[in-house]
Amino acid sequence: MYFVDTLETEGLGNRSYLAGGARTAVAVDPPRDIDRVLALAARRGVRIVAVAETHVHNDYVSGGLELSRLTGARYLVPAGAEVACTRLPVADGDLEPVDEDLTLRAVATPGHTPHHTSYVLQEAGHAVAAFTGGSLLIGGVGRPDLVEPRLTERLARAQHASVHRLAAELADEVPVLPTHGFGSFCASSAAGDEGGTIGAAKASNPGLLQDVDTFVKELLAGLDDIPAYYAHMGPANAGGPAPVDLTAPRRADAEEIGRRLAAGEWVVDLRGRVAFAAGHVAGAFNFEVDGQLATYLAWMIPWGKPVTLLAGNAGDLARAQRELTRVGIDRPAAASVGTPADWITDGTAPAAFRRATFADLAAARERGEDVVVVDVRRDGERAGGWIEGSVHVPVHQLHHRLNEVPEGTVWVHCAGGMRAAIAASVLDAAGREVVAVDDGYAAAAEAGLTLCTTD
Repeated sequence: MYFVDTLETEGLGNRSYLAGGARTAVAVDPPRDIDRVLALAARRGVRIVAVAETHVHNDYVSGGLELSRLTGARYLVPAGAEVACTRLPVADGDLEPVDEDLTLRAVATPGHTPHHTSYVLQEAGHAVAAFTGGSLLIGGVGRPDLVEPRLTERLARAQHASVHRLAAELADEVPVLPTHGFGSFCASSAAGDEGGTIGAAKASNPGLLQDVDTFVKELLAGLDDIPAYYAHMGPANAGGPAPVDLTAPRRADAEEIGRRLAAGEWVVDLRGRVAFAAGHVAGAFNFEVDGQLATYLAWMIPWGKPVTLLAGNAGDLARAQRELTRVGIDRPAAASVGTPADWITDGTAPAAFRRATFADLAAARERGEDVVVVDVRRDGERAGGWIEGSVHVPVHQLHHRLNEVPEGTVWVHCAGGMRAAIAASVLDAAGREVVAVDDGYAAAAEAGLTLCTTD
């Protein structure tokens, strides 16, 4: 009897899998922090004999190489992928033993990357699960524009052919188990979460319902911004990632925090946005540990810039450090646990800014206050509607485009509050008077703010 266990990496919107039988198992697309995979195998009482990569990942640093080294497992990587590390190249149709009566069959599914490979788990020769990586997702497909702009349309067409191949070769009841699509920017669109089977995909997935020309046209039109840090993930994975180091970072006192800020380094406050707005170190940025910390910090920070982490407790610091290693921010320059009183010298009062709702914004406008509204959502979100008179600067571009924000009190909003808090901290650090709108975007219309849908 076989099993398939799912390992969530929620901050990045990805899933990894451990699948096997009574004694041995395979890990598919493992995360950088492989201790989670090893713990899962230990609970199952199985030995990992194979580690399979569906592709050279662009959105996170893989733990596959280190997991194979520690366990002695075969490291399966698509044969066409150029990598510097020792691996077992996998070609279409190759079979890899997993456990008694269990094998893994490689299926070439180019599209997300040129050499993308899916893996079908077979029990006694019958398909029981399909690990589809960035090919067939739940309700969508992996985006084809992460490798090279000149290849994007060609890969989109290959993506269409690949998902049709999977649908044709596999029975309707076979579970579809993708790596991406649960909030990952590797997905071409917002995808579903549960209930993925080949049969369900045939009934609802655009890749299987549209002709190739319509599919390619709509897929390419719907692509949104690519996180900047993706440019560093592929090369890191191709070169062979180093083992992760999760030992505690060196602790910094208030004087050192001040020196690092004065030197232009990034000091990141991991506390919740409510606490940060109420009081923080002037010049620090707010990336909540409970938000999409790794995605947005890695997207916005100049690559290689030293980062110092401030946390309210040691647990949050450890969580943040773990998340950041997944995207190649391996070692904080320093860290501190405490409150703003511990991080500020000479008795200086903490910096602070206001929080508000869309109703508060509407009231401020009615009073005739000097209000500048900045929308920090992505292009695709704003295309669905925006507040009349608002300035659009996506949060991941804000620190480069501060000079585009008009004079006046800046009311900054996103879709729910988390990105607005990041943006407010960036504006506050730049010396602007800012109000963070901590509210759901649907409340804007309810508050009576005029919304636009066309230029």
